[in-house]
Amino acid sequence: MLRLTNLTLPLHHADEALLSAIFKRLRVTPRDVVRYQVVRRGNDARDKANIQLVYTVDVTLRNEAPVLARFRKDRDVQKTPDTHYRHVGTAPAGAPRPVVIGAGPCGLFAGLILAQMGFRPIILDRGKVVRERTKDTWGLWRRRVLNPESNVQFGEGGAGTFSDGKLYSRIKDPRHLDRKVLTEFVKAGAPPEILTEAHPHIGTFRLVTMVESMRATIEALGGEYRFEKRVVGVDIGTDGAGVRRMQGLHLHTGEYLEASHVVLAIGHSARDTFRMLHDAGVFVEAKPFSIGVRIEHPQSWIDRARFGANAGHPVLGAAEYHISHHCSNGRTVYSFCMCPGGTVVAATSEEGGVATNGMSQYSRNERNANSGFVVAIDPERDFPGDPLAGLDLQRHWERRAFVAGGSNYHAPAQRLGDFMARRPSTTLGSVVPSYKPGVTPTALDECLPDFVVEAMREAIPVFGRQIPDYDHPDVVMTGVETRTSSPVRFTRGDDFQSLNTAGLYPAGEGAGYAGGILSAAVDGIKVAEAVARSMIGAA
Repeated sequence: MLRLTNLTLPLHHADEALLSAIFKRLRVTPRDVVRYQVVRRGNDARDKANIQLVYTVDVTLRNEAPVLARFRKDRDVQKTPDTHYRHVGTAPAGAPRPVVIGAGPCGLFAGLILAQMGFRPIILDRGKVVRERTKDTWGLWRRRVLNPESNVQFGEGGAGTFSDGKLYSRIKDPRHLDRKVLTEFVKAGAPPEILTEAHPHIGTFRLVTMVESMRATIEALGGEYRFEKRVVGVDIGTDGAGVRRMQGLHLHTGEYLEASHVVLAIGHSARDTFRMLHDAGVFVEAKPFSIGVRIEHPQSWIDRARFGANAGHPVLGAAEYHISHHCSNGRTVYSFCMCPGGTVVAATSEEGGVATNGMSQYSRNERNANSGFVVAIDPERDFPGDPLAGLDLQRHWERRAFVAGGSNYHAPAQRLGDFMARRPSTTLGSVVPSYKPGVTPTALDECLPDFVVEAMREAIPVFGRQIPDYDHPDVVMTGVETRTSSPVRFTRGDDFQSLNTAGLYPAGEGAGYAGGILSAAVDGIKVAEAVARSMIGAA
């Protein structure tokens, strides 16, 4: 089978045009082609008047050798890579059960891979099952009632459940582990289109049912979930060679769980767990993250800016954007986690704080587009010396936002025109904010560092030149976006174990090794494989 990449056709092409393009590109006749399959479809909208669809296609030929020889120097015609996933081994008889802390995308796939290899993992999560967690999350959004243990950040499915459900990343993996992730998602009920779209996404409602389906699969394979079990202590011993090793976990219920192999997939907001591990001597270092706001535009503006007269075409869907600017103060401002046709959501996990995030459903048909509009934070420059100081920085500005919003979980918001004019907003304009439970017009300068505000004010007119109406005065900015990524990294070695604690496997976004659903899931697979190799080798 051959893989043909960068095959371009006009947006409005006929169905049969793709097959004709394959014949022309490979210089073959219809009788030479046995079958073909679309692997990926994206678009090139740089010329809005002449948008092109860009295909990757796998083609089975009756005799591929002469065709492959003809194109041996053409990188767009190659043998189709083997994307079939193969497990690294099988659990030996009597192997101890590994423990996975966290049931987000990383923990979910670590648990799934371990279960598929027969290790019968125990999966702990401080939050609730996804359906109950969803009710608690709506409790904050609708009634301003926060459950600190069951919310956007904590519970089955992790923070990715209440997001746009993006399933793409910049990771380059020669083993195609991302394909394993997408395939398992489709088995669990995701639309098959995620296997072919260049920028696949799922959306919150579908993610809920998929998470439930994958839990059922893990349990059928011998895995075990234990919800509402928060880890409050780690039991670390020393072996005969003086090496620190995991021995067990203390839970907030008073239970003790023996555990020699622990996957640490706790997510980017488990601040109390970060501190507990640091106090226990587990190696941790500060890591960059970003702070800013959520910025909202009518989706129709973004569609028109990106696609011109083709805005609204069903193949193109809701338009996205990715922009960045390097400022004169040495800071970088950029868009983060852009959610087409979505809503801004309350994402705090601590009482007395306000944090925002973005969410979309699969349809992406809500009125507004929203994106993080954030500024990079550098540990050495902004909070040197203490590896956990980033937690305090996040918390400080979340609490300031809570007060600025009215101390009732409303979020502070400001018209972009008022922000640029350095005056507080007293009312909002034509762009209606989507944040629930509500917003309070005010000045965002009160709840962001000065250097962040300065950088944002410099970047806005630059972005306005790139995207028409990006800098429209009625655009709404809602604060604060602080949970862009983990502010710490639990550094690990080549064997995926903590640098100074054998048997502890830091993984995913909370440990500083991923950013988003797909990369976190892939990291979960890699860590599960490392656990399996260790346990098989010790048998």
